[in-house]
Amino acid sequence: MSGYGDFGSSLRDLPRLRQTRRGRVSSWDRTGGNTDNTRIEPGETRELADIAGPGVITHIWCTVALDHVGKPAELEGDYLRRLVLKITWDDSAHPAVLVPLGDFFGMGHGRSANFSSAPLQMSPQDGKGFNCWFAMPFAGRARFELISEMSVKPVTFYYYIDYETYGEADPELGYFHAQWRRQNPTDGVEQGDQTNEEFLFGGTNTDGAGNYVLLEAEGRGHYVGTVLNVHNLRHTSDWNWYGEGDDMFFIDGEPWPPRLHGTGTEDYFNTAWCPNQPYQAPYHGLTMPGGPNWSGQVSYYRFHVEDPVVFEKSIKATIEHGHANKRSDDVSSVAYWYQTLPALPVTLAPVADRIPHPL
Repeated sequence: MSGYGDFGSSLRDLPRLRQTRRGRVSSWDRTGGNTDNTRIEPGETRELADIAGPGVITHIWCTVALDHVGKPAELEGDYLRRLVLKITWDDSAHPAVLVPLGDFFGMGHGRSANFSSAPLQMSPQDGKGFNCWFAMPFAGRARFELISEMSVKPVTFYYYIDYETYGEADPELGYFHAQWRRQNPTDGVEQGDQTNEEFLFGGTNTDGAGNYVLLEAEGRGHYVGTVLNVHNLRHTSDWNWYGEGDDMFFIDGEPWPPRLHGTGTEDYFNTAWCPNQPYQAPYHGLTMPGGPNWSGQVSYYRFHVEDPVVFEKSIKATIEHGHANKRSDDVSSVAYWYQTLPALPVTLAPVADRIPHPL
């Protein structure tokens, strides 16, 4: 088999013998000792791997240890927003992945916890073992970098990047992309003299113009996943559900209403009835359900593995922030998708704009 192949990755496909060459780049100690890591200083960008193709990244594992010798261990507890994973394909002028480390692996707010989905997992201890099984094909080159925007501490980073190489590239394979976004706070409205019910459920949205934007992309591809994080900034003893935001996916420049129009935040994430319980499944989950009355920090995931959102020219993936975009919360997200190159540049907010909102 000279190329990517037509096999899947299910248990049924495992007996099918493959003609591929496995490889790995990792942080193993080249001296033969047990210092199997790399130390990255504040402000440093470290190349983790530079792999020649054609090939596909099959798995990524990593973990971080804060080097706090002589300094209080609690300093810079927001390190999962200060460390950034950067991936560039085929000598492109722009990275395809530029995402804070913790958010990339499926949980927001600079936090980690044990959870298991099909493509992303955080494993014990306390979710600090990060795993990614998104397949990432490339034709010529795959370059991985870790950017440290820590202000005080170096970090000690351990990692595996597993891959396969082939004799020829498949032109029908898209390139993996991921982008982080945030609005803090979202552009909501004042409650004023509205009752709580009117504020949370009243009003209309007939164009989607004020929706929170998960992704805008151009080219041919398909959208494969969302991590959505909400920090509830409304402090009240009234019923304080942050959801009711409909998802709206605008494909190839279509007008409102789009073909893909949902019914509420929890519905898009395949849960129901204002959930306040943690839950995890292969393709959807609620890793952080918030506190009493839906207070504090929330994090969901939804992966379109069986139902990718296909686009030929463009996609604008959005979701309301509260019904009719009335809520003013801290909302952030990661969008995952595959597409042709070249793509619109993936950008990332400055570190000061990524720091989690205080509890």
